Amino acid sequence: MNIKTLLSLLLLFFIPVYLFAAAEVTGKVTDAKTGESIAGATITIQQLRITTITDAKGQFIIKSLPAKGKYLVEIHSLGYKPMVKTVDFNVPGALTFALEISNVETHEVVITGTPIAANSKFNSTSAASVSREDLLAPSSNLIDGLAKQVPGVSQITTGPGISKPIIRGLGYNRVVTLMDGVKQQGQQWGDEHGIEIDQNQADRVEVLRGAASLLYGSDAIGGVINVLEPLAPTSGTVKGEVLSSYSTNNGLSNSSVMLTGNENGFVWRGRGSYQNAYSFNTPGGYYINSGYNNTSFSGMLGLNKGWGYSHLNFSYFKNNIGFYDSDPGDPLYEGKGTDRTLDFPRQDIRQYKIALNNNFLIGNGSLKLDLGYQKNQRRELDEPTPALFFDLNTYSLDAKYYLPESNGWQPIFGVSASDAHSQNKGTEFLIPAYDQTSAGAFGYVKKTWGQNTFNAGLRFDYVNNNGKQLFIDGEQKFTGFKNNFSNVSGATGYTHVFNDIFSFKANAGTAFRAPNPAELGSNGVHEGTSRYEVGNPDLHPERSFQADAALEFGKNIVTGSIGIYENYIHNYIYASGAKGDQITLTNDAGEEQTYDVYRYGQVNANLYGVEGNLNIHPTSFLHLDNTFSYTHAQNESFDRPLPLIPAGVIHNTLRFEPKVKGLKDFYVSAGLDNFFKQTRIDPTFETATDSYTLVNASIGTTLRLGSQPLKLYVTASNLTNKKYYDALSRLRPGRLSQEDPTYGVFNPGRNVTFGVYLPFNIK
Repeated sequence: MNIKTLLSLLLLFFIPVYLFAAAEVTGKVTDAKTGESIAGATITIQQLRITTITDAKGQFIIKSLPAKGKYLVEIHSLGYKPMVKTVDFNVPGALTFALEISNVETHEVVITGTPIAANSKFNSTSAASVSREDLLAPSSNLIDGLAKQVPGVSQITTGPGISKPIIRGLGYNRVVTLMDGVKQQGQQWGDEHGIEIDQNQADRVEVLRGAASLLYGSDAIGGVINVLEPLAPTSGTVKGEVLSSYSTNNGLSNSSVMLTGNENGFVWRGRGSYQNAYSFNTPGGYYINSGYNNTSFSGMLGLNKGWGYSHLNFSYFKNNIGFYDSDPGDPLYEGKGTDRTLDFPRQDIRQYKIALNNNFLIGNGSLKLDLGYQKNQRRELDEPTPALFFDLNTYSLDAKYYLPESNGWQPIFGVSASDAHSQNKGTEFLIPAYDQTSAGAFGYVKKTWGQNTFNAGLRFDYVNNNGKQLFIDGEQKFTGFKNNFSNVSGATGYTHVFNDIFSFKANAGTAFRAPNPAELGSNGVHEGTSRYEVGNPDLHPERSFQADAALEFGKNIVTGSIGIYENYIHNYIYASGAKGDQITLTNDAGEEQTYDVYRYGQVNANLYGVEGNLNIHPTSFLHLDNTFSYTHAQNESFDRPLPLIPAGVIHNTLRFEPKVKGLKDFYVSAGLDNFFKQTRIDPTFETATDSYTLVNASIGTTLRLGSQPLKLYVTASNLTNKKYYDALSRLRPGRLSQEDPTYGVFNPGRNVTFGVYLPFNIK
């Protein structure tokens, strides 16, 4: 039985649960000290994918909810300490939440990307949640925004249009990006491919740092980025948002429109976005043909009823981006780079996705079932007809059954499976067409007693790869490969909340990652990286042994956290080159071009580091926020550093929020991004980067258009137009064939962004 047939049978099997009765929850939010009502407070039930706000009397009502079960309810209101409370729907009566006034940012937020959704304070996983408000801070893409705000997160960039996430020094197929409950399957193995997600879709993003293989399987050995779209509003509501921004450095215009509604449990959402940028400007000039544009559409139709919820999500994302294929001695910059027409070579990336997300109440437990289909198409064009055309189709299933809690014990069991098929439809080839099937099963238990939480789990995974043999004009291009990998992963964690000030969390575990088809079978020019890649069909799976611990603290004017981690990886896979290892090819025009050859191999690697934040709030209108992170990564097999490791960084932001008559939420901020030298490089094909400091600033406020709030902001980055190379920029100096040490492209110079955000209510 194939996965597609299994998905259909599962849907038919669970239709009877639609007969469950629905309930509604009413309540009130008040000030804990005065007892006065709090209008505009947000009440959210992440597990049921629904939210609402209080009216002028501080009252709220949420309809079409299950009539039984325990759920975590979040209550937020500006100027008050957030609250996370477990509510038992079996107990009748209105709810009352009394919030305490506070200007201190706390860790009270529900994290859904872990096996069991939990208050982050009682969750052992090192997790950070980035809100919609913070995501509005200007960035060229989603990963760029996260790298600026979450300690331990960085990015490999190819200009401002492409960012690949790095968590604690690990990236590519070691980091899972999750959206609509489905793992993003696209070009995560390639250097010069970003995440095929509209950055405007995210209402909140969770970043899980450290191995999350227990829940997400082989590719989550480094961490998870869980992108959450807006929750369904309360019944009888229709609302939306319009946002738009313009950035001066590369003329990036970003516009998005969204509408969402709920009518008696029938929920829906639709969004359209468009971005367009010309070549980015550096202190040396505009980098040639580095502009890009992307178009995206997404939507959701679903039901929120007494039996749970069922949401059908669909999305389309198209990205066009220019590349400049240069050799040492070629000009890198042009005097006028504001033409938005993309020249050749360029890429055309398209991602189509359908996901069916369900949460069914069955007996006293619940079943969370996510089904997905994705089509990812990558076209590389030297002319209108694509030379390389890679088409990947992936079907996926993820099911988790949550048993009812008993005496503090919360057990769950889960299975997952995926079936991927790729084709090469062009005339150039990098990796062979392949079929990949994976399956996994896990068990997990969480025990809570007093101020302590303990969790443990085991998982088994199986991955089968079948790379297709290929002959071109009688010459063998791909030899083909067949292999399968399996292994057991385990993890355990512990959390202790000492008091309102201190809490401690620690984790230990082992995880594995199977080699991907690009690592196993590459044999061709990777145009976006201007190198010739050679895979290795004899690669072994990576095996990780990791541990981390963190202390979180916060009271009155000071909050923060500090964490350490260690990750030893046996059979770590990466592509490396050696000076003199080159190949010369003749293109269709009869021109010869020489490429550096990068070959995939394995070493033993050890990564450890520290990360944290320190936030000082001396008054309600003055905030000093600081984050820091450092990763030390060693190639143990050859006694030298691992390549592509981020430099240590400290971010400082001073934010001033005075009360200004006629304005709401007015603020002025200034910040420093301090990046240390990165001299720990792989000397065979990397060059060191110097330290540098970037100066940033922003100002913003909220106006009223009748009853609708209008948020306006202006932000500036790299105000001094600093000339620098980032350690993870793919455009910095460092090619094997490089003879001129000044060869390389500077990172973007000064950039000022003007933005507007208008949330509105129609009904």
